[in-house]
Amino acid sequence: MKLYYKAGACSLSPHIVLREAGLDFTIVKVDLVTKKTEQGEDFYHINPKGQVPTLVLDDGTVLTEGAVVVQYIADQKPDRQLLPEFGSLARYHALEWLNYIATEIHRSISPLFNPKTPDEYKFMTREALHKKLAYLNTSLKDKQFLLGNRFSVADAYLFTMMRWAKALKFDLSSLPDLNSYIERVAARPAVDAALVAEGLKE
Repeated sequence: MKLYYKAGACSLSPHIVLREAGLDFTIVKVDLVTKKTEQGEDFYHINPKGQVPTLVLDDGTVLTEGAVVVQYIADQKPDRQLLPEFGSLARYHALEWLNYIATEIHRSISPLFNPKTPDEYKFMTREALHKKLAYLNTSLKDKQFLLGNRFSVADAYLFTMMRWAKALKFDLSSLPDLNSYIERVAARPAVDAALVAEGLKE
C-alpha cells in the first residue's frame, strides 16, 4: 500500500494506524500547494480531490477520507483490535468518536490555519473549540484512551487534531486529563515512528 501524506496534516492519523497495524506500506509526500508528489507526479491524477490522506491499495484502488481510511486499515488486521468487532456496540462508539472528531474538531480547527479566515470567525471558532476540548477532557477522565483501556483508530485521529491545537497555541493547561492523554499517545512506539518518518521529530 502507498499512503500519500503531508507532514503533520490529517494524513498523520492513518500513518499512525498503518504502523499500529504492522502493515507493509510506503509513504509519499505531497505538496498541497503545487499538487505535486515528491517524485513530481500530478497529485490530481492520483486523487482528483487533491487532498490527503490518499491510500492506494496493492491492486491500484484509491481510498480517501481519513475517517474511512483508518477503518479500512484496522479491518485488515483485526487481531490488533484497532477497532472493536463488527456488530458490537463498542464499534459504534468508535465510529461515533471518529465522526465527532471529523465534524466537530477537524472541520472547526482547519480554517484557523488559513490567513484569509476573518479574525471574528477565528475568535468565535476558538471559543467554541475550547468548549469541545473541555468535553474531551471530561470524556477522558479515568480512561487511558477514548474507548477505555485500548488504543483505537479514534485516538490516532484525535492525537493528530491535538497536535494542531498545540500548533495554534490553544491553552490546554486547565485540561489535565486531555494533556496526560496526549502524552500517553505520543509515547506509543508507532506514533513516535510516524512522527520521525514525517520529519516532525528528531
